[in-house]
Amino acid sequence: MPPSIDSAILTALNLDKNHTTISSAGGSGFSSTFKLSTTKDGQPFDYFVKTSSGEGARIMFEGEHASLNAIHNAVPDFCPKSYCHGPMQQSSKYFLATDFLQLGYSDSQGSGVSFAAKLAKLHTTPAPIPAGFDTPMFGFPVPTCCGDTEQDNSWKSSWADFYAENRLRCIMKKIVKNHGPDGEAANMVEKVANKVVPRLVGDDRMSIMPVVIHGDLWSGNHSAGQIAGKGGREEVVFDPSCVYGHSEYELGIMNMFGGFGSSFWREYEKLVPKAEPVEEWDDRISLYELYHHLNHYAIFGSGYRGGAMSIMKKLISKYDS
Repeated sequence: MPPSIDSAILTALNLDKNHTTISSAGGSGFSSTFKLSTTKDGQPFDYFVKTSSGEGARIMFEGEHASLNAIHNAVPDFCPKSYCHGPMQQSSKYFLATDFLQLGYSDSQGSGVSFAAKLAKLHTTPAPIPAGFDTPMFGFPVPTCCGDTEQDNSWKSSWADFYAENRLRCIMKKIVKNHGPDGEAANMVEKVANKVVPRLVGDDRMSIMPVVIHGDLWSGNHSAGQIAGKGGREEVVFDPSCVYGHSEYELGIMNMFGGFGSSFWREYEKLVPKAEPVEEWDDRISLYELYHHLNHYAIFGSGYRGGAMSIMKKLISKYDS
């Protein structure tokens, strides 16, 4: 049975409790999920609400709120808009409130823009210049979570520095924290961070423009549906873990888990051609896939260690010289 609507949610969304109902809407291992049904500007309107407890929920919802709106601002019909997040009043939990996404909706066609075209637009739209800076930067205004991994998105002027420090070295520290020392893996991560990263994506190798990256774009975080009860069926993404980064970084996890067919890749690569040096493109994607193998090692254990080690051995053998 769904709970009553917490007063903090009603206040944040400026809703009348007498004209708002709540019902269960799916769920996940981490959070409880609900649909709020109300009226907005005299018309029926639904919100999607997640709730969960603990400091991890606070960090995750803050990051997801900022991530959804970063994508929405760049490509408005590509994901739900997020309205608010914060602590609840009647419990120790936290909440996130967004547009309701009706997955599987097929009553009418929307814009007709393909998934590849929307992702290409996201990956070719310059990320905003962060507050306090006068040039583009790599990072994100708040921490985000990939799985339950809190990611340090503190700003860096160099993408190579950001990826080496804020992704590879940080995730190796979490592996050690969760599973104990792994000297072989730690040494290889350091070699990749110190030698392979600058060799493949260093400032003297590539000119990289920061764009908004979804950050956790496996096939389970992409679907089609209607956003906020308006328009028709749209290609959509959700559960993002954004960063202002190199567009190719997105492709690492997409390559790792698959699920995106050859027609997608053909269309995407017409819109976002492989960057020079093209002959190193596969290795750059492997470099970015590496982070997600390491993150899965950190979260789930040594079953993902072998994939990470294989990628590192290959890259080190080619570029650590």
